[in-house]
Amino acid sequence: MCQIASPSLLQRLKGSLSGDVHDFNYIEMRTVIKFFFLQGKVLKEIHGILIETLRENGPLYPTVKNWVAQFKCGDVSTCDATQIDHPGDY
Repeated sequence: MCQIASPSLLQRLKGSLSGDVHDFNYIEMRTVIKFFFLQGKVLKEIHGILIETLRENGPLYPTVKNWVAQFKCGDVSTCDATQIDHPGDY
Protein backbone atom coordinates (compact mmCIF):
# COMPACT_ATOMS: atom_id res chain seq x y z
CA MET A 1 0.00 0.00 0.00
CA CYS A 2 1.16 3.57 -0.66
CA GLN A 3 2.70 5.42 2.23
CA ILE A 4 2.79 9.00 3.38
CA ALA A 5 5.97 10.52 4.70
CA SER A 6 6.42 9.94 8.37
CA PRO A 7 9.18 10.50 10.91
CA SER A 8 9.90 6.76 10.93
CA LEU A 9 10.32 6.77 7.16
CA LEU A 10 12.78 9.64 7.40
CA GLN A 11 14.63 7.76 10.13
CA ARG A 12 14.94 4.80 7.73
CA LEU A 13 16.41 7.17 5.15
CA LYS A 14 19.02 8.34 7.66
CA GLY A 15 19.55 4.75 8.79
CA SER A 16 20.33 3.79 5.22
CA LEU A 17 23.90 4.88 5.72
CA SER A 18 24.37 2.08 8.22
CA GLY A 19 23.85 -0.64 5.62
CA ASP A 20 20.08 -0.69 5.11
CA VAL A 21 20.25 1.28 1.86
CA HIS A 22 19.25 -1.67 -0.31
CA ASP A 23 16.14 -2.07 1.82
CA PHE A 24 15.01 1.48 0.96
CA ASN A 25 12.61 0.95 -1.94
CA TYR A 26 11.51 3.27 -4.73
CA ILE A 27 8.12 4.02 -3.21
CA GLU A 28 9.79 5.10 0.02
CA MET A 29 12.23 7.27 -1.94
CA ARG A 30 9.34 8.95 -3.78
CA THR A 31 7.59 9.46 -0.45
CA VAL A 32 10.64 11.23 0.97
CA ILE A 33 10.88 13.39 -2.18
CA LYS A 34 7.18 14.22 -1.80
CA PHE A 35 7.69 15.09 1.88
CA PHE A 36 10.44 17.58 1.07
CA PHE A 37 8.43 18.96 -1.89
CA LEU A 38 5.43 19.57 0.38
CA GLN A 39 7.74 21.35 2.84
CA GLY A 40 8.48 23.83 0.04
CA LYS A 41 12.02 22.70 -0.71
CA VAL A 42 13.19 23.23 -4.29
CA LEU A 43 14.54 20.52 -6.56
CA LYS A 44 18.22 21.22 -5.90
CA GLU A 45 17.65 21.23 -2.14
CA ILE A 46 15.79 17.91 -2.24
CA HIS A 47 18.45 16.25 -4.37
CA GLY A 48 21.20 17.71 -2.17
CA ILE A 49 19.63 16.35 1.02
CA LEU A 50 19.24 12.89 -0.50
CA ILE A 51 22.81 12.80 -1.82
CA GLU A 52 24.21 14.11 1.47
CA THR A 53 22.30 11.42 3.34
CA LEU A 54 22.60 8.45 0.97
CA ARG A 55 25.85 9.40 -0.77
CA GLU A 56 26.48 7.17 -3.82
CA ASN A 57 23.21 5.33 -3.16
CA GLY A 58 21.10 8.46 -3.59
CA PRO A 59 18.83 8.97 -6.58
CA LEU A 60 20.06 10.62 -9.75
CA TYR A 61 19.14 14.26 -10.29
CA PRO A 62 16.86 13.45 -13.30
CA THR A 63 14.92 10.99 -11.11
CA VAL A 64 14.27 13.63 -8.45
CA LYS A 65 13.47 16.18 -11.18
CA ASN A 66 10.88 13.82 -12.70
CA TRP A 67 9.11 13.22 -9.39
CA VAL A 68 9.12 16.89 -8.40
CA ALA A 69 7.64 17.77 -11.81
CA GLN A 70 4.87 15.17 -11.33
CA PHE A 71 4.11 16.50 -7.84
CA LYS A 72 3.97 20.07 -9.21
CA CYS A 73 1.43 18.92 -11.82
CA GLY A 74 -0.80 17.58 -9.07
CA ASP A 75 0.06 13.90 -9.39
CA VAL A 76 0.95 13.35 -5.75
CA SER A 77 0.72 9.56 -5.75
CA THR A 78 3.86 7.71 -4.68
CA CYS A 79 2.60 4.36 -5.98
CA ASP A 80 3.92 2.53 -9.00
CA ALA A 81 1.55 2.51 -11.98
CA THR A 82 1.06 -1.23 -11.48
CA GLN A 83 -0.07 -0.63 -7.91
CA ILE A 84 -2.56 1.99 -9.04
CA ASP A 85 -3.95 -0.32 -11.75
CA HIS A 86 -4.08 -3.37 -9.47
CA PRO A 87 -4.17 -2.19 -5.87
CA GLY A 88 -4.95 -5.59 -4.39
CA ASP A 89 -2.22 -7.50 -6.24
CA TYR A 90 0.86 -6.44 -4.27
